[in-house]
Amino acid sequence: MSEIAYIALGSNLGERHVYLARARDAIDAIPECRVVGASAVEETAPLGGLAQPPYLNQMLAVETTLEPDALLARLHEIEADAGRVRGPRWSSRTLDLDIVLFDDRVVHTADLVIPHPGLAERSFWHRELTELREAMRQSVDD
Repeated sequence: MSEIAYIALGSNLGERHVYLARARDAIDAIPECRVVGASAVEETAPLGGLAQPPYLNQMLAVETTLEPDALLARLHEIEADAGRVRGPRWSSRTLDLDIVLFDDRVVHTADLVIPHPGLAERSFWHRELTELREAMRQSVDD
């Protein structure tokens, strides 16, 4: 059975638009996944108080038959392929992929928390989720 995962994409190093585009394509290329919606790309200030370049952010709605932990493993591979180096929290990155929501599931493991704990404090995620949900609702109505 497929479910909808909402995945946040972010980049603040290098060719940010290119990293987001490649991530969208790579996620859609996972055999058990299909991108069914994408929010607009928006530029946001970095979180965490470190001096660094602004981020480009986008949210995807992805239909998937993968379990959340398996999806996370695939997302980490895509990040690594984009040159992501895991540094201190809030540090700059070529690509950051986060599972924000996974249908109505609640997950709390050492490696994964869903809903994402940052959802409450990231207004841009709320805007992007609203945009996606409205577009998906409209496509069902059409």
